[in-house]
Amino acid sequence: MSGTSEGPAPTAGSAPDGALPAITERHSTSVLGGPGASTPSEAVIGRSPAELRDYRAAFHAAQFAMAVVDREGFVLSANEALGALLGAPAAELTGQAAADLVDLASDARTWHAYREVLRGRQAKLRCARRLKHPDGHSLWAQITVSPVPGTATVLLALADISARRELQAQLRHLQMYDAVTRLPNRTLFFERLTSALESASYDDGGTGRIGLCYLDVDGFKAVNDTLGHRIGDRLLAEVAARLTQCADQVAYDRWKHGHGVPLVARLGGDEFALLVEDSTGTEQLADLAESVLKTLQEPFDLSGQRLSVSASIGVVERRAAGTTATHLMQAADTTLYWAKADGKARWTLFDPERNAHRMTRQALSSTLRPAVERGEFALEYQPLVGLDDGGVRGVEALVRWQHPQFGTLTPNRFITLAEEDGSIVQLGRWVLRTACAQARRWQLEHPSVPPVFVSVNVAVRQVWDSDLVADVAAILSETGLSPELLQLELTESAVMGSAGRPLQALQSLSDMGVRIAIDDFGTGYSNLAYLSRLPVSVLKLDGSFVRGFQYEDGDAHANPADATIVEAMVQLAHRLGLTVTAECVETALQADRLRSIGCDTGQGWHYSRAVPPEEISALMRAAAGRVGA
Repeated sequence: MSGTSEGPAPTAGSAPDGALPAITERHSTSVLGGPGASTPSEAVIGRSPAELRDYRAAFHAAQFAMAVVDREGFVLSANEALGALLGAPAAELTGQAAADLVDLASDARTWHAYREVLRGRQAKLRCARRLKHPDGHSLWAQITVSPVPGTATVLLALADISARRELQAQLRHLQMYDAVTRLPNRTLFFERLTSALESASYDDGGTGRIGLCYLDVDGFKAVNDTLGHRIGDRLLAEVAARLTQCADQVAYDRWKHGHGVPLVARLGGDEFALLVEDSTGTEQLADLAESVLKTLQEPFDLSGQRLSVSASIGVVERRAAGTTATHLMQAADTTLYWAKADGKARWTLFDPERNAHRMTRQALSSTLRPAVERGEFALEYQPLVGLDDGGVRGVEALVRWQHPQFGTLTPNRFITLAEEDGSIVQLGRWVLRTACAQARRWQLEHPSVPPVFVSVNVAVRQVWDSDLVADVAAILSETGLSPELLQLELTESAVMGSAGRPLQALQSLSDMGVRIAIDDFGTGYSNLAYLSRLPVSVLKLDGSFVRGFQYEDGDAHANPADATIVEAMVQLAHRLGLTVTAECVETALQADRLRSIGCDTGQGWHYSRAVPPEEISALMRAAAGRVGA
């Protein structure tokens, strides 16, 4: 009988008691080719004739298939159950090599373990074999080989486990395949993916690369919600069929030279994956993704319902060495997100640089709140200079994150994140307290110089998610700073749409004596009617207007349009009783032009970058010296 091996590896264990001792004359040829085979007299020592008859009777009548094998591997005696299992009369099995009967020599590991049992060096061998019966059908048998105690023989026992194997196969199919689409499910997909990564990493015959198209059906939830889950399941089954057809076609075109068909799997919901082993590069994956998009864009006819859908696909292709299933799926999931964020109905290739930015953003977001508690933030101050005399009127507080991994980060790297997760309230409160305390310290250290005000940026979420008025009042009281020396900056888009609580808060702060400034004025709504109704003290002109004052080839004339717009805004602000600060002043010519049209203060690198508080103190000491002179 021929057979194939599969099942547990050989294991050691105890030998069964009560097996029949051999009394048949052993075969004269040794399978192992070594001396030391037992004699019949050694096999029967200590047994009475009655006991031997009982053992023989039980052996031959047993329903459990068994054979007694000598130490050279030849069958000394076989029972009828074994003959029936193997499809041969029991008497014909005597003298045959047991290893040939049950295919024990088909793999080196099992063959070695079997010889060790025959030699008495191993207590037991257990394995499973798929055997072919002479009538054509196959069966699975569990084989056990173990020494017979007190004899020089071993007992070969077989159990038909075909029904159990079939049940296991059915259970595995249920566990590994999706019931709706009949595709491999998430479990089987990851099993295949892990195996593919391992084999690709060590197989010199392949490309050593792996590719993945990870997709979901755009708008599938709407189909379920409006047409019901039955139609939704039909749609998924049709999508699966088209993906399989697409994979087969691509395989015919590109994988016919020794490469297999891409694995198509349903990972859950409306998510599918196409796994490409031995990928030849991103061009191959791009062709596959493009083919999938075109295939799915064709309308579906589902029980009279004609549906048109699209898909978003994330494409990842890389070397298998050094890649894990987790890392590959993370990259695919990220790329699928990009495809949907970029407009859906498209495929997007994984971009390491874009992913690095995303990872940095995630890392910053996850550590923002603890960073405030750990004191990783610091303030720098940029002077606000009077354009008429060049004196420092105030400073704007600018927060910096001294990140232990990424170094010093400016606000544009983390303020948006802080607004998204709500930590802007905690951070903003810290900035306000620190800036007010520093302004009061300068005032006390330089009594001979007119005190400078400090300008602090406030996010709209600070107004909505906290009691800003109470916070400001408490901090001013705590630090001893006069309200007139505090300026709060809000963006134009936030202020111009103010109503309800934000407007009430701004009015209360203004009534308290705090100055309110509109930051980046001219870039948002620019609804000038609001200026007469809001408690605003200062307009800060956006730097884009000031940059329009650049001079070309030494020409002393500014851009007429920019100059006209800025001059009009300055005149309007002054008529409303507001002062105007120009941002991003970078040259002396810009400063001169702004002065000539009546702008009150300027801020920018022409005067100073944002600097630590000690340098502002130095400017104030210099100013005190001029006053004393």
